[in-house]
Amino acid sequence: MPELSHTIKILVRFNEADPLGIVWHGHYIRYFEDGREAFGKKYGISYLDFFQENVVVPIVHAECNYKKSLKFGDTVIVETTYHPCEAAKIIFTYKLYREAGNSLVATGTTTQVFLDKDTQTLLLNTPPFFDAWKKQQGI
Repeated sequence: MPELSHTIKILVRFNEADPLGIVWHGHYIRYFEDGREAFGKKYGISYLDFFQENVVVPIVHAECNYKKSLKFGDTVIVETTYHPCEAAKIIFTYKLYREAGNSLVATGTTTQVFLDKDTQTLLLNTPPFFDAWKKQQGI
């Protein structure tokens, strides 16, 4: 089974750091989101793709394991990997690296579920368009 991953680079901005120049911990989750959005754009499963199918995919679980601090001016490499599962959910894992020295700064995971866009009802089965996407990807 192929592993689907995508990598992006993000320059840490001034407003993401505290007065000591250290990135606030909550921004790491935002970097995960940036990686997930770039993954979706590359592989054709962006938030708008889901929305056009009358589905929304909220995060129901997020986890971040911090290893080292990022600082203002660092470039962070976000590696986003899709993990297939049988249940009606989407699981991604993340690795954040500081580009200088290629050091691992954080790892994490997110889990999303499928909701009907209009009723906000939990979909207990994977939507047909997502099953078709998985088949197209060889998953």
